[in-house]
Amino acid sequence: MKASRIAAAGAAAGVTVLALSVPAFAHVSVQPEGAAAKGGYAVVDFKVPNERDNASTTKLEVTFPTDHPLASVMPEPMPGWKIDVTKSKLDKPLELHGEKISEAVTKVTWTADGKGIEPGYFEKFPLSIGQLPEDTDQLVFKALQTYSNKEVVRWIEVPQEGQEEPDNPAPVLELSAASEDGHHASSGDEASDAKSAEKASADTSADSTSSSGTDTTARVLGIVGIVVGAAGVAYGVLAGRRRTNA
Repeated sequence: MKASRIAAAGAAAGVTVLALSVPAFAHVSVQPEGAAAKGGYAVVDFKVPNERDNASTTKLEVTFPTDHPLASVMPEPMPGWKIDVTKSKLDKPLELHGEKISEAVTKVTWTADGKGIEPGYFEKFPLSIGQLPEDTDQLVFKALQTYSNKEVVRWIEVPQEGQEEPDNPAPVLELSAASEDGHHASSGDEASDAKSAEKASADTSADSTSSSGTDTTARVLGIVGIVVGAAGVAYGVLAGRRRTNA
């Protein structure tokens, strides 16, 4: 009986450690660095995890909303990635700092010219964007993630309030209220945002390194848990046989 209890405890421990080490379902998402206030500018990061064990992420395509076009979109240079910015003519021109804008960015594409995002890693893709709209609470972006084995994951399903999250949700940027004094970012603020993006690059690298170390630790713990569980089960079986033979 004692041997059986030890075996059961060992198996339970292995399952528990494995469950804790398995990461939650991840998808392409977008988050601001600081505030993303209506009417202003913001630096945002598209976070892209690699969810495959046998392929790397080699391309990310982010499509911008056409119902709320953004006149200013500036990507941050990223080593190992080629960046293409696609602009399209607007049906209705925008007014920005007293000037009429007849075209806006409709897509940004990052293509790896190296290894890309390898299994077990993620990467952040920063953009400085603006002027953010004032007549909506969120911006929905649609993203395509391409792997080295030619698989394409389409993160294009728009989450609906009150419903379960779809299998492949599109990245959604939540906008905060404008400041009480009604101040909107100026051209100088936009330049400041660009400098913030440069600083974010260093933070992103450190964040990626830390995350990769955490992922490695989680994988090791998972393997150790499986081994411990299997050893416990084997011990229980052998002990049971010995009692039977005795």
